[in-house]
Amino acid sequence: MLDLILSPEVAEKTLWIVKTEFPLAVWETLYITLVAMLFAAIIGLPLGVMLVAGEKGGVLPLPKGLMNALNVTINLLRSIPFLILMIMAFPLTRLIVGTAVGTTASIVPLVIAAFPFVARLVESSIREINPNIIEMAQSMGASPLQIIIKVMIPESIPSLISGATIAVTTILGYSAMSGIIGGGGLGKIAINYGYYRYQYLVMLLAVVLLIAMVQIFQSAGTRLSVKSDKRLKQNA
Repeated sequence: MLDLILSPEVAEKTLWIVKTEFPLAVWETLYITLVAMLFAAIIGLPLGVMLVAGEKGGVLPLPKGLMNALNVTINLLRSIPFLILMIMAFPLTRLIVGTAVGTTASIVPLVIAAFPFVARLVESSIREINPNIIEMAQSMGASPLQIIIKVMIPESIPSLISGATIAVTTILGYSAMSGIIGGGGLGKIAINYGYYRYQYLVMLLAVVLLIAMVQIFQSAGTRLSVKSDKRLKQNA
């Protein structure tokens, strides 16, 4: 079996696939991941802040019914397996994109799957803030909106960056699954060649590239998080 996978003929076909299809697949994977992360952050960041600021005793208390509905919705979306969520999102994807398959179409279910995750990460980051800092801002007469924008979010930047890194790597993994519904990227190559055509060497190379991309995102996110941490600068 190993001899068959590593035979000169297979190696030649694999090299041709790498040259002709992998550059576009890498670009599509980055495009899907970053665009999905952007929209997930746009939706998830305000929701995560709301989960903390809007609770009883928060800086901007909201109706209990609204908070319960928000928590239940986020928990429900997080509990649905991504493969099932992609299928359930077909009507919405068609409505937004015009089609349920393809590279751009796969962004819609990715955003739906990612924004509740981002909201919980933001909530966790905001809760790490020292309550004394918020109380100090309140005692100085800062409005709830000022506290959120000028205190809560800036103070949680290092943790938010760490959370964003986790979210990006998670979306990257989900993007590979989108190849099942015709989404582009390395996931499509891995499924088309590794599963349907039994070209396991191609699949292996696609997986290695996905792992490398995860490592790059993780390393970059960790460095940014450490660099933005004021506590480390003060202790240095």
